Amino acid sequence: MTKRHPVSGKAVSKTRHFHDHDHHHPHECEASAPDGDADRPIAANGLSWHVSGMDCASCAATITHALNRLPGVKHVHVSIISETLTLQLDEQQTPRPEIEKTIAALGYKAQSLQAEKPAVQKEPDQRWWQTSKGQAVILSGILLATAFLISLAWPQGREIVFASAALVSLLPVSRHAFAALKHGSPFTIEMLMTIAAVGALFIHAAEEAAMVVFLFNIGEMLEGVAAGRARAGIRALDALAPKTAWRERDGRLQEVSIDDLAIGDIILARSGDRIAADGQVVDGLSSVNEAPVTGESLPRPKRQGDTVYAGTINLEAPLRLRVEKTAADNTIARIIKLVETAETAKAPTERFIDNFSRYYMPVIVGIALLTALIPPLVFAAGWATWLYRALALLLIGCPCALVISVPAAIAASLANGARHGLLVKGGQVIETLAAVRTIAFDKTGTLTTGTLTVSDVIPFNGKAETLLALAYSVEQESSHPLAAAIVAHAQAANIPARKAGHIQTIAGKGMTATIAGKKVFIGAPRFAADYGMIVAAEQARINQLEDQGKTVVVVMKGGIAAGGIALGDMPREDAKPAITALHRLGVETIMMTGDNKRAASAIAEKLDMQAQAELLPEMKADFIGKLAQEKPVGMVGDGINDAPALARANVGIAMGAGTDVALETADAALLRNRVGDVAALIKLARDTMRNIKQNITIALGLKLVFLITTLLGITGLWPAIFADTGATVLVTINALRLLGQKIYES
Repeated sequence: MTKRHPVSGKAVSKTRHFHDHDHHHPHECEASAPDGDADRPIAANGLSWHVSGMDCASCAATITHALNRLPGVKHVHVSIISETLTLQLDEQQTPRPEIEKTIAALGYKAQSLQAEKPAVQKEPDQRWWQTSKGQAVILSGILLATAFLISLAWPQGREIVFASAALVSLLPVSRHAFAALKHGSPFTIEMLMTIAAVGALFIHAAEEAAMVVFLFNIGEMLEGVAAGRARAGIRALDALAPKTAWRERDGRLQEVSIDDLAIGDIILARSGDRIAADGQVVDGLSSVNEAPVTGESLPRPKRQGDTVYAGTINLEAPLRLRVEKTAADNTIARIIKLVETAETAKAPTERFIDNFSRYYMPVIVGIALLTALIPPLVFAAGWATWLYRALALLLIGCPCALVISVPAAIAASLANGARHGLLVKGGQVIETLAAVRTIAFDKTGTLTTGTLTVSDVIPFNGKAETLLALAYSVEQESSHPLAAAIVAHAQAANIPARKAGHIQTIAGKGMTATIAGKKVFIGAPRFAADYGMIVAAEQARINQLEDQGKTVVVVMKGGIAAGGIALGDMPREDAKPAITALHRLGVETIMMTGDNKRAASAIAEKLDMQAQAELLPEMKADFIGKLAQEKPVGMVGDGINDAPALARANVGIAMGAGTDVALETADAALLRNRVGDVAALIKLARDTMRNIKQNITIALGLKLVFLITTLLGITGLWPAIFADTGATVLVTINALRLLGQKIYES
């Protein structure tokens, strides 16, 4: 199936997103030579590919390094999340097929993306056991178990069967390692594993070699699963915008694909419809739920001249709209672009072991070679003695304890967190969480309940029950969110409804009815003057409630103001204790919202935190991006509108009750939907990083001691095996302590 635009369904290249914005240096692209002008050089062309099989930063680094070595290639950009490669290429120096051949040699699959042609076919989602990395885990696990069983029945063949298991499991890893070596990356994580496993076989530690390869395959598989889930999050945006629209031409309505809409077209959004395009209201009066896009908890009244967004919901009356943006450039499409570019804008931290191996492995291999060669050649020492010591050094250099220590700590931490409803997408996220000193929260649905509730019933004359009964009698005929909140409140208070007649909805203003022979109006205070009079004292009370960030509905009866009902999106019960817990951990807190400044300030003051108000999704992402340049920052959210900011933050945290795209875009999720779990998550991450530092100290400390004693001839092969195996046992036991680590409760 051809890859389609996530919103419009149109066949497009996802990589055009990188070219829609200012990602190029002003001098990157030169004008191409006209056809037939052989005397002028062919300019460097911007080309794009879809690359499958990339799951981690080292994958991107290996591809980037290999391609940068080719003549005529520059400005290589690899995106793991969108699985794309873009570069500038002078095809006179390096033909385009050579790019694809190089990528294939590294173990990945590349398909060219061209804007004028349909994009590559979308690969179906795969379960972990269906992927090549998952199958490598299964194969190496089966081989390891088989070798163990055979060795029980045939003890004298123990080394043979474990060595066979290790070598077969190592083949695909070694293939990647030597392909990277050929293209200029000698010390990749695959090469690290290859040298370690082969070195272990040379000194007859076949069981250990097989186990190391098995654990490495598990880590690679988990990275693939995490990357696949992150990509799936972008596709979750597809359901937000409708695929068709009612276009008006020559006084007739016709249902057309949103793909066919052009700027200037007039479309109709009926009551209850999702709006099909970004545009401007040309006729009609209604309220629109903008929560999917802006995060605003209250519906916004829309009238002629107002702007509306694709994916938002028209609540009351029909609206005629003028299309101002095509499907490929509407609000939802821009959110998709923001998620993708924000993901790729993160500076990826290379995995610790891969980075450390640049220095560690060359040194160890070099020392081992010098140990085997220099004493016999220079000092006429015995070859057998120094080869034995060199093999011992290779075993000491084998990074088994290092390879196991970090993933063991991460696995224990993830398991403990999962038991408490804290899901984290991998070790890199834990490392980043531990460094976070600022957390930004989305307001609606994260710090607040996300639903409107009645906070105040203020009668100007008479009783509160009478006022609520008037409102209930009329509002029960409406599906408006404000009306639903009033009805729910009245029903909870067992308020009886009164008989109301001539009920009518005044779109964008409120409702009218006749009760006991008198006309009743319920709606916004600014429209109440059309139905009676509000005196100064009453208006002052209304203003006071609005200053608290609440929405006020006025009830007019017979031309007199009967009272006001205030509604608001209240803070969660656990929000204040959660913010206090974060402050105790030394974490600064900021609230971000699309709500007005008065509402934001009122909530932020109650929670003792800073506030940033009236932010659209791209503004949230920009704000987070600026913070992230100064210090590590986390973002907590639950809505579609939070996705770009979640992606732009150093670490994004989704509330468990949030939308699919927020959960998939985020790096971590709080399944219990508790704000207090943010503090628990940060403390768990810090405890994990402390444990990892302890493990690294143990592993490297023992190796250093036995490296010196081996060179001096004090210890030999068996102590070296003990050093490596002992370090592995110690760091594993230390890591497993995290399984029982008490998680902070707010």
